[in-house]
Amino acid sequence: MNTDTLQTVWAPRILSVLRIVAALLFFEHGSQKLLGFPPTENPPALLSLSWIAGALELVGGAFLALGLFTRPVAFILSGEMAFAYWIGHAPRSFFPVLNGGDAAILYCFVFLYLAFAGGGAWSVDALRAGRGSPTPIRNV
Repeated sequence: MNTDTLQTVWAPRILSVLRIVAALLFFEHGSQKLLGFPPTENPPALLSLSWIAGALELVGGAFLALGLFTRPVAFILSGEMAFAYWIGHAPRSFFPVLNGGDAAILYCFVFLYLAFAGGGAWSVDALRAGRGSPTPIRNV
């Protein structure tokens, strides 16, 4: 396998894997806040800041998992995570490892990357544009 194959064939596929895994983990945060699964002790009040965050996480996570409207959804979610960090984590401590904000920072920058890189080969966006990979992985 040469570097051309890695760049042209595998990079878009691995981009899709990154998008799917990050989206499913993010979706779980929304499902916990809004649907109570996995179970949580303190569900957010309707239309509170936490409830709105949960709605963005649930709907945005689903859209990103599918790779549908990847760029605008990822941009919005990146902003949500920046907002969450500065409002909810940074006031606790300067250091992310102490304020519990390291996941918010990672989500923020992964989503910012997806806003520019797109959804990869295995996305609804790519299928709609005619450059998707509907066939299974083949040996190259």
